[in-house]
This record gives sequence, structure tokens and C-alpha cells, in this order.
Amino acid sequence: MAVVDLKLPHHQYQIHIQPGLLAELGELAMAVAKHDRGTIIADESVESLHLPAAKASMEQAGYQQVLTCTMNAGEHNKNLTTMQGLYDHLLNARMERKSPIIALGGGVIGDTVGFVAASYLRGVPFIQCPTTLLSMVDASVGGKVGVNVPQGKNLIGAFYQPNVVVIDTDTLKTLPRRELICGLAECVKHGVIRDAALFDWIEANADAILALDSETLVELVRQNVQIKATVVMEDEKESGVRAHLNFGHTFAHAVEATQKYTDEGSHHHGEAVALGMVAATRLAVDAGMCDSSVLDRLIALQDKLGLPTSADNLADNEQLLKTMRLDKKVKDGAIRLVLPVKMGEVVVDNTHSDDEIRNAWNSLRV
Repeated sequence: MAVVDLKLPHHQYQIHIQPGLLAELGELAMAVAKHDRGTIIADESVESLHLPAAKASMEQAGYQQVLTCTMNAGEHNKNLTTMQGLYDHLLNARMERKSPIIALGGGVIGDTVGFVAASYLRGVPFIQCPTTLLSMVDASVGGKVGVNVPQGKNLIGAFYQPNVVVIDTDTLKTLPRRELICGLAECVKHGVIRDAALFDWIEANADAILALDSETLVELVRQNVQIKATVVMEDEKESGVRAHLNFGHTFAHAVEATQKYTDEGSHHHGEAVALGMVAATRLAVDAGMCDSSVLDRLIALQDKLGLPTSADNLADNEQLLKTMRLDKKVKDGAIRLVLPVKMGEVVVDNTHSDDEIRNAWNSLRV
């Protein structure tokens, strides 16, 4: 089993990575949240695939009452109304302050359920059990939880670290192809912002990744989780280097918000991040901050992995700019962007004009 340690001054936990690990969920949960009852809140799409095994594991470990709930994982359901429904389930079942809540599913599930765990009874034990690549390598590690509101994405939330993260890489074999590819956007992101060798490794192992080779998937997840954990340990609350993890995301969140987080015809989060990384890198190249070879390699790898590098359904530039200004990372009215200076290194920059940002958006249009 691969294990990554995440140690903060006030809290520490482990991220366990292994095929078939869902069978050990209950044991790992009991080690950090011993109680006679617990809750699993699952993505509807994994209810039949993984929820029975997760519940059985909890029961075998000694949880006498295991409440199970499901929610739809669409971004449009990541909201305060969904949270209220989940609170009702927990209160009706009389879940207590020591009763753990487990998020079983992708990033939307982890973000929403994590915020429920952070606020129910002022905080209960929280366990991440991600079943998508995107949530394994990004959303499940680091403690960012929250929901969307009409004004923008993730504007209501908290920093609330899990007690343990349980990653069963076999769940990736049941993942729709589109969702697997979406997760690869965050992997590519980590290479660009922090580790040129990881970018090289993904280039070299793209075929094995897409073929779902078991050992390759474990190594892919381990490398990316280690990068995410290292960044979080350096800067938990995003006052410095953790902001680098937002590479591509300011553009991406504008794409998602202007598409109203709907499923029909819209970009999924990983696809929006892929577009955002291309736009941000184009801006950096045009500004003379970065060699064009970085953009060329980024586009080539995203093409190879099946990630988008252009789009024909973006909102108009003025609407996109307006949405970017609502981003929670805006400071003193200026849009803050994470921009590459070379492969494996980025900077945070708020000096670019609206016209430069418009040109970056235009570079994505087909």
C-alpha cells in the first residue's frame, strides 16, 4: 500500500492508496473515528457499484448503525439546498458529534459532504473515499470544502481537513471514460506548476494510464497526492504557494459559472481546467513570461489524453470577465492569475489588462 502523510500544526492524517482498499474502509475509519454509528453519503452513480461494499466494510469493523444517503453529483446540486437535505438525514438518524461522515464519490460529493461534516454539530469526523481520478489527486486532499451559489463557484465553504483519505484505485475501472480524462487535467496541472519530471512521466506513460494499468494508476495517484500534500503542508490556507494549485482555475470557474453548472452541453470541471490552463499559458507566452514550447507541450499532451484545448460554446468575453471578477481570489478588484514561467514553475500575477485576458479567451475559440 502507498501511504502519503499530511502533517499540519493542528492536525495530521494519512492518504492510503491501493487497489481493493474499499474492503478496508471500515478498519481505517474505526482507527480515526471510533464510534458505534456512522454515515456514508455517496454519489448516486456509485450507489450500486461501491456503496454496498463500503457499508459492509463499516459494519464488519464494528459500526452498528451505518446510515447511507445518496446525492446527485452534478455541479448544479453542489448547493445549500442539497446540504439542508443531508442535515435532515443526519438529524433524523440522531448522528452524534463522534459519528464519522464518509464522502464516497467524486469532487462534488467530497466538497459538499465535507462542508456538511464541518458544520453539522459544529464539526464531526470526516473521511474522504474518492472514486474519481479528479477527486483522488486533488479535491480529497487538503481540506477545502464548500458549495456553489448563483454568484460563483465555491464561494461558501471552509477549510476542514479529513481524518483519513481512503483511495481504492480499482474504482477508476468503473469510472466513465470522460470522468477519467477529466481527472488527468489536475495531474497535468501538478506537473506544470510544481514538477517538470511528473509532466515528463505523464507524457511517457499516457498510453498505460489510458489503458488503466493497475500499477501505473497507483503511481499516478501517489505522485500527484504527494505534490498536493506537500503544497498543503507548506500553505494550508492559501496565503502563498497553495494559490499555485489554482493554475487554470480562474478561467475554468468562469467557464463553469457562465454555463450555469448544467450537465447538458457544458464542460465538466476537468475539461474547464484544461481550457483554463491553455488560456493562462497563452497569456503568459504572449506577455513574454514563458517560452512557447511550454504551451506547445501542454497542448500536445492534452490532445493525447483527450482533454480539450479549444471550445465553441464559450460565453462572450465581457460576461467571462465579469464572472472572473467575482472569483474569491480577486484582490483589490484585480484578477489574480497563476501563470507559468517554465515547465514546473508558476507565479501569481495580477498585472495583466482586460485586453490581454480577452485575447487569452479568444485563443480558445474555434
